[in-house]
Amino acid sequence: MYLVRLIYTSEVCEGFGPSDIEDIIEKAQKNNHASNVTGLLCFNSSYFLQCLEGSRQAVNATYHKILNDNRHRNIIMLNYCEIYEREFENWSMGYIPYSKITTPLNLKYSGTSEFDPLAMSGGSAHKLMMALRDTLVNQ
Repeated sequence: MYLVRLIYTSEVCEGFGPSDIEDIIEKAQKNNHASNVTGLLCFNSSYFLQCLEGSRQAVNATYHKILNDNRHRNIIMLNYCEIYEREFENWSMGYIPYSKITTPLNLKYSGTSEFDPLAMSGGSAHKLMMALRDTLVNQ
């Protein structure tokens, strides 16, 4: 079984509220755990940036569900590749909301200090999520 990593970004639809993000996290953690998918979700009031890791079949099935979720739009796959090991193996779905911690990292990996994953390359988005993971682990 091959492991893959998929990174995508999307824009939040109008009417999206706090209960929606709570629902997404709760369901993702439950469903991802059941299908052995790991990853990280970054979110602010405008954008999602998510990394999914797992078997090709499980990641593709999860992404298919994401594509059909009407709470976001303009879904763009930034990166999809085979991997040798997971980088978020401890999280069925880690969650990082926008905060002061993310501002300097946004500037390091993109052209602005604002969180705008639509303006990032797949490699930069991956590096940003790794840095955020490391920041959380070291707190």
